[in-house]
Amino acid sequence: MKAAKQTTLRDDVIFSGIGVHTGQPATLTLHPADIDTGIVFVRAGRDGCPDREIRADFRFVTSTELATVLGDHGGPLCATAEHVLAALSGLRIDNAVVEIDGSEAPILDGSAAEFVAGIDSVGTVPLPASRRFIEVLKPVRVAKGESFGELRPYAHGFRLEIEIDFPNRLIGRQALALDLDPNTFRKEIARARTFGFMQDVSKLWSAGYALGASLENTLVLADDRVLNPEGLRYADEFVRHKALDAVGDLALAGAPLLGAYRSKCGGHKLNHAVVSALMADPSAWRMVEAAPARRVRGYADLTTALTAPAYGPDVS
Repeated sequence: MKAAKQTTLRDDVIFSGIGVHTGQPATLTLHPADIDTGIVFVRAGRDGCPDREIRADFRFVTSTELATVLGDHGGPLCATAEHVLAALSGLRIDNAVVEIDGSEAPILDGSAAEFVAGIDSVGTVPLPASRRFIEVLKPVRVAKGESFGELRPYAHGFRLEIEIDFPNRLIGRQALALDLDPNTFRKEIARARTFGFMQDVSKLWSAGYALGASLENTLVLADDRVLNPEGLRYADEFVRHKALDAVGDLALAGAPLLGAYRSKCGGHKLNHAVVSALMADPSAWRMVEAAPARRVRGYADLTTALTAPAYGPDVS
């Protein structure tokens, strides 16, 4: 076991862009924060209304249909929060204030790469307090049909085991398994983009979704072709993006997890359900102030699953 200190940003960092679903412009600013602040979302006040503030916590998730939406009794505060949450969690930022002036976080290039680059540009600082972890003590599983998500004890830090299977030959069956640390997050997950299919566009638009989606922020497949000129960033970019979403959604437990998360047929809804189930069972977890030394793991060939486009609804 080794102790770890809480961290925060060294300085503010600003991101601007449009929301992938609303198509509306937004500016998101990450601010340093004090010990034990956690990750807090603040909606900049408009028209004389006061600012709204919500802690990044599974209890403040109001929707998981097409993205993870944070809100409270006053309504939604920030939609598509998962990528900035993934960047903060993946880089082990314990304390930060996420200020946003719109209803949806900017999608940027569809991944967490720009959030990571911005955070790395200002750097982080340790704070004089121990980092707290949520240690998984026994398996917790949520299943619906063929899909399931499961957290189980794991003695070597935090592990992801994510799998997908699509009838499209460019995706097919993909599996990713790795032990996560900041370097692994940067190299293996952060650059994976949200993805979807041209055949779904009209349906999404008619429902008021994906209004800001484009080849600049979404990996788009038409029949058996990738439409983006640059092609794939990873041969298995699709499952890596599912892993990115899982990191962001699991960050809503409120502290870094010590355990292994396996997802089959996963998505935002399932990720949130597993976190909720874990926290609802006091015998399944405990809070600790030290993390075990990690052991390097590689990829694993897991079993078959079926899931939905990254910005589409979860299906079983």
